[in-house]
Formats: sequence, C-alpha cells, structure tokens
Amino acid sequence: MQFIAEDLEDSTEKLSGKLAAEKARPQHAIDRYFYRSHLVYERELKHLIFRSWIYACHASELQEKNDFLLFDIGEESIILTRDSAGEIRALHNICRHRGARICEEKCGNKKTFVCPYHGWVYNTDGTLKAAREMHMRSDFDPKEHGLVAIQTTVFMGLVFINCNSEASDFSKPLENLRKPLGAYNLEKAKVAHKHTYQIATNWKLVLENYLECYHCATSHRAYAKSHTLKDVYEKVEPVVEKMLENTEKITGIKGMGKDYDRIYLNAEEFGACVYTSRYALYDGYKTGSEDGEPVAPLMGNIKDYDGGTGDFQMGPLSFMLNYPDHCVLYRFIPRSITSTDMELVWFVNEDAKEGTDYDKDKLTWLWHHTSLEDEYIINRNSEGVNSRFFKPGPYHPEFEEQLQAFVHWYLHTLESTLNL
Repeated sequence: MQFIAEDLEDSTEKLSGKLAAEKARPQHAIDRYFYRSHLVYERELKHLIFRSWIYACHASELQEKNDFLLFDIGEESIILTRDSAGEIRALHNICRHRGARICEEKCGNKKTFVCPYHGWVYNTDGTLKAAREMHMRSDFDPKEHGLVAIQTTVFMGLVFINCNSEASDFSKPLENLRKPLGAYNLEKAKVAHKHTYQIATNWKLVLENYLECYHCATSHRAYAKSHTLKDVYEKVEPVVEKMLENTEKITGIKGMGKDYDRIYLNAEEFGACVYTSRYALYDGYKTGSEDGEPVAPLMGNIKDYDGGTGDFQMGPLSFMLNYPDHCVLYRFIPRSITSTDMELVWFVNEDAKEGTDYDKDKLTWLWHHTSLEDEYIINRNSEGVNSRFFKPGPYHPEFEEQLQAFVHWYLHTLESTLNL
C-alpha cells in the first residue's frame, strides 16, 4: 500500500509545536508529522538538500569532452557535463529565456544544448552561444544569460555538487579521507554497474535505515554472516582490533585504518559531512560477496585482503563501503514527499574486464540482495510510521548512534528556518 502524505491543517505554528515536542522527548524516533508535511518537505529541499554536498557521478562517466548526463533531485534537473575544454561542470537544466528544459536525453555527447522551445543555444560550459533574433533588444547581453552553474568538486574521481552558490569548498574536508580512500585509486576506477531502487517512501525513512545496523541481524542474514557491524562492539572488539592491528602491514597502505568523524552538526561546514572508519569481516570472509571470496582484482594500491572493509561518508546523503577488491557507493535522493531514489554504484579497477576479471552478477549479489531486503523493510516501516496511532520509541544507544546524529542535525536545521 502506498500512502499520500498530507497534512490538511499544516502551518508554521504546527511545525514549531512539533519541534518543541521533539526537544521534550530526546533520543526517540521522530513523529509521523515530519514524513507527511508538505511544508516540512519544501523546507527540507530549500534549507537542507540544496545546501548540502551530494555525490553526482564518477568522472569516468564523463570521459570525453562534451559528454553529459542528467541528475534529478526532487523536481529539479541538473546537467553534468565535461565541457569542450575538458572541465567537469554542473548546470541547471533550465533555459534562461522562458524556463524550458534544454536537455531531455539521460546521457550522451553534444557540442551544444539547444532549447526545444525557442531555439536558444548553449555551449557545454553553459555560456549562451546564440539567442535567435534577440539582437533586436539593444539591452540584451548574451554573457548575462548563460545556464546557471552549480558548485562542483571533484575528489579522487568522485564528482560532488552543491546548489548553494555560497557553500564552502568541499575539497578541504574531503582531504581527511586522502589516505584510506586513496588506497582504492578511485581516479583509475570504473563503474562496473549502477542501479537505482525507486522506493515509494519519504526519503528520511530510506536514509534512516542506512544509518543504523540495529536491523542487520534480523533483516539481512547474508550480510550478517560476514560483517561484524551487525553486533555491538563489545562482542566483536577482538576481531576488529586484530584486523586493525594488521591492516597496514597486509594491505601495504599507511593510514588504512584511520578514523575520522565530522558529520552533521559536527561537520566542518553545513552539508559537508566527512566520516571514515574500518571494521572487520568475520573470519573466513575476504570481501563482501555471497561466499566471502574475491569477486574482482584487488583495487588500486592494495596488496592483500586484511579481513576488513572501509566505511565512508561524504556529505549527508552519500556513502561508500569499500572492500579490497571493489567499492559500493550509496546515494539517497528525495524525488517527492513519498518517493526516494536509492542509487547503488559498484566500482572496480578501470582495466578489469567483465567476464574475465569479474562476473557482474557475483560482484553485485550481496548489496543488490541486501537492497531488496531494505526496500521491503522500509516499506513496512513507512506503513507503520504513517499510522495515526504510531508512538515513536527510544533509539538504541550504539546501533542507532549515527542515526541520532542525523536526526539532531535535521531537527536543528528545521528549527533554524522558523524565523526566516
């Protein structure tokens, strides 16, 4: 069953009251109101989503000059392109004349973008090349009517965007990942497969599910067999500490086990979350696959399997789980108040050949299987949360710690909009 989120008696005053109620009941799940309010959703987009750094694509997806692809957030369409000079750019897919979308194809290669409505022509760097018969206006300056650019940061082949023109540079916070993330040499990686799971629930329910592993032991049996994150730390500490003690020697990477945690309210800048840690797989498992055996050649500069996996967060909505032989990226994008795109991207070395060095089905099995399980439980969660009889319960202090960090940031951000 799909729900139509609505609150017919919504108002700023009601939002203020709901936020006050959350303060009076800390460390608990949030009220159903925050998943159903259109007022809240619009504020989320304006003050949270479009002010945050979000993974957009991998540089290899824009390999040639004038390559492009589209990326949608909410109702917005963004063009990602490598312009004629070879620079990666992000542009709003909106003609500067009357607002028509200038690009419809999902990806391709074009020297120009031509508006289908009145024929204005734009170069791939966003500059206006031609505006038919607009010479008749003496005050018309083509330089003032290029496509609106979006802030872009490319880090180790990963392309991030931020629709806030005043956002601080994301490169500085990301530098804290240089050693552990650099081990995988993502600049020289390729996208082996990507898949978007369209989940008919509010985006927060999808993200919240990713941010906790309280459900892992009961909902993800295949994952739980191999990953120590499904247990509280006191139970798996010896396994994790042994892995961390040997990770640099085995992988050959200095700083492979680095911890860094600046997310949400503790981020260096708004929407510039950066996190990394390394946790262990159980004995007998080398990587994240159905049987724990390697599914691709070792990535980047990694020399051998250390029995661990790298956990990364880059921005509020983008995450990576990196095994020695492949990497998996998660991105969560709201499309409407009741629809979320959960995109997964699998990376391997750029010279790895499908059918010879890796089998795509084996490579993707674990996280495709886990994502289908997630879709099921998120939908069940949505059905209960939407009930008028739902009463939020307490968070687990360890398993749901990262989720609580998100919720604190989220509620704080909403509260800051009350006086705007």
